[in-house]
Amino acid sequence: MTAPPAELPPVPVPEPADVARAAQRLRGLVRRTPLLPVPGVPGLLLKAEHLQLGGSFKARGAANAIAAGAVDSVVTGSSGNHGIALATLARPRGLRTTVVMAEGASPTKAERVRELGADVVTVAGGVADRERHARLLAARTGALLVPSSDDPRVVTGQGTVALEVLHDLPSLELLFVPTGGGGLLAGCCLAAELVGRRRPVRIIGVEPMDARRYALSLAAGHPVQVPPSRTVADGLRGQRPGAVTFPVVRRRTDELIAVEDDEILAATELLHRGGVPAEPSGAVALAGALRRGFHGRAAVVVSGGNISPAALPARGAPAAAGALSSPSLGVDGETAVHPSTEPTLWSAR
Repeated sequence: MTAPPAELPPVPVPEPADVARAAQRLRGLVRRTPLLPVPGVPGLLLKAEHLQLGGSFKARGAANAIAAGAVDSVVTGSSGNHGIALATLARPRGLRTTVVMAEGASPTKAERVRELGADVVTVAGGVADRERHARLLAARTGALLVPSSDDPRVVTGQGTVALEVLHDLPSLELLFVPTGGGGLLAGCCLAAELVGRRRPVRIIGVEPMDARRYALSLAAGHPVQVPPSRTVADGLRGQRPGAVTFPVVRRRTDELIAVEDDEILAATELLHRGGVPAEPSGAVALAGALRRGFHGRAAVVVSGGNISPAALPARGAPAAAGALSSPSLGVDGETAVHPSTEPTLWSAR
């Protein structure tokens, strides 16, 4: 049996200015994605990260992590999109890439990683087991570990998503962000802090209902690990907030809400009908906006479009409208088991 890894030394928590520096570093390395209208939903815009290199926002963090590194090999743990992004960026640089994936990860995404020339290692268990294995493998081989979310370089690279939205839509009031490992949410929080004194914007994280590691952790006041999830949003099956992401999310996130799988699938179908080939993970923020409701200028991040056929909704699924009930969390961290139509599971104010 492999001994558990020793505790890692504390990592610096990134600052808002680091997002601006990442934006400079990423010029010419990643795409500036457009804001698109949501088909049939007036007043809501999509940040189209499914058009990013590698098919997801993950290219931003991966590129920022390896841009300044003088290494010949990289290792990551991923549910798929981060591994695809890292392999896409590493291949032209001649970097040997190993992607550790948990059992139950999308076979389609694993095959895409292999097609890009990376090695795939599959481990039993969930996301936490995957991350432990990736950390041990990097330490044993001397490869650069590029976490999918819990890394200052990754977080600040992801933050350029919100920085672009805030630049292109100065009147933005609400930004809905899909939340798994929390790198994208933390990065968007930092970007909001960077411009917040001039243009306050409300940052709303959206989690799958059975993978609410951030809502539970913020309500409890400390990081909480949840069991492995089987949500259809396979990219958002994180089990525990990270050491880098949690302080940022706790400091700046305004709300965290949760959505059921059928709401996620309905939002995915809505996007597909409008010609946006989002994967279920990429449609979670839209599902959250439809459940919560919005006013003024609002945007949702469509985080990815690497579609696994097994995860596609059936054609003709009903549109998400926030009619489903959900458990709520009090500020003391207790879970209310009674049904509730209130979508907000945690709110800073």
